[in-house]
Amino acid sequence: MGGDYAPKNVIAGAVDALAETNCRFFLSLVGMEEKIDRELQGHPLLRSLKPNAYEIVNAREVIGFTDQATAAVKTKKDSSIAVGCALHKEGKADAFVSAGHTGAVLSASTLVLGRIAGISRPTIGALIPTAKSPSLLVDAGTNVDCKPRHLFEFAVMGSVYVEAMLGKKNPSIGLLSIGEEDNKGNDTTLEAFSLLKQSKLNFHGNIEGRDVLQGKVDVVVCDGFVGNILLKFGESVPSFFKAKFMTFAEKSIVNKLVALVAKGGMRSVMKELDYQEHGGVPLLGVNGVSIIGHGGSTPKAIKNMIFRAEEMVQQKVNSRISEAIMQYA
Repeated sequence: MGGDYAPKNVIAGAVDALAETNCRFFLSLVGMEEKIDRELQGHPLLRSLKPNAYEIVNAREVIGFTDQATAAVKTKKDSSIAVGCALHKEGKADAFVSAGHTGAVLSASTLVLGRIAGISRPTIGALIPTAKSPSLLVDAGTNVDCKPRHLFEFAVMGSVYVEAMLGKKNPSIGLLSIGEEDNKGNDTTLEAFSLLKQSKLNFHGNIEGRDVLQGKVDVVVCDGFVGNILLKFGESVPSFFKAKFMTFAEKSIVNKLVALVAKGGMRSVMKELDYQEHGGVPLLGVNGVSIIGHGGSTPKAIKNMIFRAEEMVQQKVNSRISEAIMQYA
């Protein structure tokens, strides 16, 4: 029931995911039963699905975007977020996916699923396109105030995720700061630098904002305050370039011809910047698989969120994090 266009887009994405994979996995659709069923019956691909590919789990409450996250999770225990996390906790589902209230998904995942042993704070990781290959930004907005130890844990979890999900061996780690020199940064980043340098991680050192899109490192580590600003700024880049491109084309006939020729290449570049391709962001550090989607998620984004969840389960990301945090601690 979560998201700006729920349950329509969520159901459409779920059905598309099942249809595209010939029902490779089983989906529990959690929320108001009559609304979910109505959307299912209206989907043109429903008849192509196997009858045992999904179930509807009734949940009568919805956590709205104006609700206080933690309080809503505790009081609205029959919400789709609370019930969905409970299914995961009870072993009736291997992963939980939601485009609903981000804070509520964070709270429910942490309270219901618990944290992986050795992890003091879960973190959201977001993939950022670069000139080379995607880099993972951690933290992307979960923890606005962090201690050095938290940044160290983010680096460990980010390294595990990139190796497991992107296939990069021994990923490089960069600590986002105001200069590349070892002595640049505030007290938190300076101490985090020391922890990372002494660890067995592939620590590149400090990086600056200009290094992120160059793909200088595989994992960019920072607190959630800085990370969320960086992420939101990056999300504005595609629309900015599109507007500049249109302005350029409107100036003359020649420019329009140039723009027409470049249109294909531009579309390909913009695809890499499209959040729908990745679907959602993983909540790393909880004792389960929790994928958080954008409130305005399209069916395509929902479909890809489900695929990311399946892949995280298959790659045993949580087991790897548990082993790694003990190894690097």
